[in-house]
Amino acid sequence: MIRNKKIFYFFIFFLISACSSVPKNTADGCSIFSERYLWYKHAKKTEQRWGTPIYVQLAIIKMESDFDWLARPARQKIFKVIPYKRPSSSFGYSQAVKGTWKQYKEETGNKFATRTRFKDSVDFIGWYTNKTQKILKISKKDAFRQYLAYHEGWGNYKNYKKKQKVILLAKRVQNQSNKYKKQLNKCKNSLTTRKYILF
Repeated sequence: MIRNKKIFYFFIFFLISACSSVPKNTADGCSIFSERYLWYKHAKKTEQRWGTPIYVQLAIIKMESDFDWLARPARQKIFKVIPYKRPSSSFGYSQAVKGTWKQYKEETGNKFATRTRFKDSVDFIGWYTNKTQKILKISKKDAFRQYLAYHEGWGNYKNYKKKQKVILLAKRVQNQSNKYKKQLNKCKNSLTTRKYILF
């Protein structure tokens, strides 16, 4: 009985690890979806629901967590040695903070959503960029300005010109978005024809 439980728990751990490990090449959209085809299905569904292009979704996740499901800000240190609290509650693929994640769950009715699940993370990004378009009139295809609003928040977006570091990050997101777009255009036919896959 004990041996069977150990085998069961090992199997569950294997499934979680297989589904949650970071893809080998996070800079290549085709490579990502080659490893995680279900991610493509989730990203495509988000694009259809919210109108946010897949390449923008990926570019934001690339910048925020580099596809690490357990990513979170490094702890601050006292006297540069003693670990202290984290600068924010950002967590998971999308690095959504607790307050905004709660708002997302309430507005979408996705009450069981978790920040460590790719499916929920891309849907969150779709929801957020959709609200950004409504509030700030920024196109969902505009990776540069969408990321500025994503990083700074809707209320602080207007002050981004004072923050050169944030502008540089947004430019990196824009460049990565353009790369993903070109990559996905080359493999989109194979992605849309694949139907059966385990992971």
